[in-house]
Amino acid sequence: AKKWGTPLYVYSAGRLLKNFHDFDQAFRAVPHLICYALKANSNLSLARILSHEGAGTDIVSAGELFRALKAGFPPSKIVFSGVGKTRDEMRAAIQKKILMFNVESLEELDTLNDVARSMKAVASVALRVNPEVEADTHHHITTGTPENKFGIRKKFIFDAYRAAGRMKNIRALGLQAHIGSQITSVKPFVQLVKTLLTLTESLANQGINLRYLDIGGGLGITYRDEKPPSPFDLARALEPQLIGRNMTLLFEPGRFLVGNAGILLTRVLYRKHSGKKTFVIVDAAMNDLARPALYDAYHHIAPVKRARRASKIVDIVGPVCESGDYLARGRRIPFPEQGELLAVENAGAYGFAMSSQYNSRPRAAEVIVHGNRQMLARKRETLEDLIRGEK
Repeated sequence: AKKWGTPLYVYSAGRLLKNFHDFDQAFRAVPHLICYALKANSNLSLARILSHEGAGTDIVSAGELFRALKAGFPPSKIVFSGVGKTRDEMRAAIQKKILMFNVESLEELDTLNDVARSMKAVASVALRVNPEVEADTHHHITTGTPENKFGIRKKFIFDAYRAAGRMKNIRALGLQAHIGSQITSVKPFVQLVKTLLTLTESLANQGINLRYLDIGGGLGITYRDEKPPSPFDLARALEPQLIGRNMTLLFEPGRFLVGNAGILLTRVLYRKHSGKKTFVIVDAAMNDLARPALYDAYHHIAPVKRARRASKIVDIVGPVCESGDYLARGRRIPFPEQGELLAVENAGAYGFAMSSQYNSRPRAAEVIVHGNRQMLARKRETLEDLIRGEK
């Protein structure tokens, strides 16, 4: 904090590597590829650590394709998801010869075929099915039910594959689904894999043989008192269905890999008593970490330096001019001193990635630590950065 200032995102390379290797080793009995969901945290240095370890990546935009290639992910390990890919994005990904597109609608499939035909190329795809599986998570981050915008309804998936089979510039290689984020039980994954395997068997009976089974991501982490399964728990639950099948399994984890590998450091500016409440005002705000304001998400917050002191129930709030600008509400913590540092834990996923310049606040710096080494992975924005591109 002295060297780089606050607010400051700090990541542990060691934790990131452990999380990846745990996931990779858990499924060693099954042919697989772990495609890091770049949307969780697209910092180039973190992404390069994962690409160097052999990971693939799951992208959702041309910007993420650009980042993925800069970080060293081979195109043959890139999958392109998302419900609204543009023609320009399709062209860029076809040109780079990515592994495949996760196609989410019949109109997208038709557009992709048209773009590939104009380039005299063939686009490899997995069709994303909406499997109608409840993930038992926050309604903003569930993705596998008919109420969600994602994927092709299960009852239409066979028509979609037959349509793909008639397209000269489309090659259907896989079946994909994703049921949500921050899932803390293996049961939805078991139900998902059972549903997908039933579909692949029915497709095979129609002469449509697929090489990839992509079950997305969503494995949760502990923010408060959750007890999510480990990758080894997940593997034990899924392997009986998967071993012996002539398919490569794809995963798209994001939060599990980076969530608990990062903290947000923030400094106490002021303390204030107002009516029945005590506020601790810090220099990090909802523009730095949006999850509490967006989802009422819980992040454990601890003093960086431990000291014996009385605890109080406080609201930890930022400087942004919104009543929803808070990091914690009604939280009992050791009452901090003015100028003290607090650590907002488990902030590695959907932290900086969702940050903004709201209230014309420059975005935070990012630092990676590995053992006793530290590296600035992103400079703090300047005031000039705020107006870059404006006239």
